[in-house]
Amino acid sequence: MNKLLVLIGFFLTLNAFAQTGSEIYLFDLRIRKENVSISGGKNITNHPGYDNQPFFHFDEPIIYYAAFDENNRSDIKYFNYKTEKTTQLTQTTEREYSPTLTLDEQYVSCIIQRDNNAQDLGKYPVEGGLPTVIISSLMVGYHVWTDNSHVALFVLDPNGQQNELHYFLLPTQSDTLLATNIGRSLHKVPDEPAFSFVHKISEKEWVIKKFNTITKKISTVATTLPGNEDLCWTPDGKLLVSGGAKIFWLNPKEDVVWREVEIDLPAPLKGFSRLAVNSSGNKLALVVAE
Repeated sequence: MNKLLVLIGFFLTLNAFAQTGSEIYLFDLRIRKENVSISGGKNITNHPGYDNQPFFHFDEPIIYYAAFDENNRSDIKYFNYKTEKTTQLTQTTEREYSPTLTLDEQYVSCIIQRDNNAQDLGKYPVEGGLPTVIISSLMVGYHVWTDNSHVALFVLDPNGQQNELHYFLLPTQSDTLLATNIGRSLHKVPDEPAFSFVHKISEKEWVIKKFNTITKKISTVATTLPGNEDLCWTPDGKLLVSGGAKIFWLNPKEDVVWREVEIDLPAPLKGFSRLAVNSSGNKLALVVAE
């Protein structure tokens, strides 16, 4: 399978989201030693089509996300949940996905999907402006910053076989392949020099692992729930994973059994996928299918 067919498959996946639609809900999150719960639940996007991939600002009450326009082209927007104001960061002829605040808080990095089949990693100033291309040598799908010089990448396999985990050193453009057949969730591990990823060992065995950026060792964190790869970390080191109409949590330092998050909603929701927690640990952003 060539690169064009891989990209067509990626387009079909994105178009499926656009047709069915998705919204981002913001919840109040309560984390206790033996219990995790969410309540409230407000639709902060409330817009036809695809709204997805939420990412919290580290210090400000802002959620970045990707949103389709009427032509099914994705731009980056952000929502201030104090002022309840939505702002458009990008409005381009290409497609931007996976907004991620850089560690210096000066840029929003994202995937720039081009009409010539390329998927570059780029960045836009947080106040808006023209992008800078960071990586153009790989078909990048998702990413996480580990420091100002290193970024971990979910890379689409040009042969359509297994997606790859790469560790990229920007000053030298040094690229290290760490694993194959991984999931899309890449996250920094709280209070550790490490990031986590989902290793899809087999169809039924999916394992959350972490890569220590100092020792360069990969270790197992936990076994994820069957078929669920959308996860995030809370500031105190718990894992949340979503699927269907439920969210589960686990303290990997103490537990091996996932427990259900208590959900207090005025009306039932379902089709949970990507999720994110703010740095204070009191807000949860959750993607919900329409």
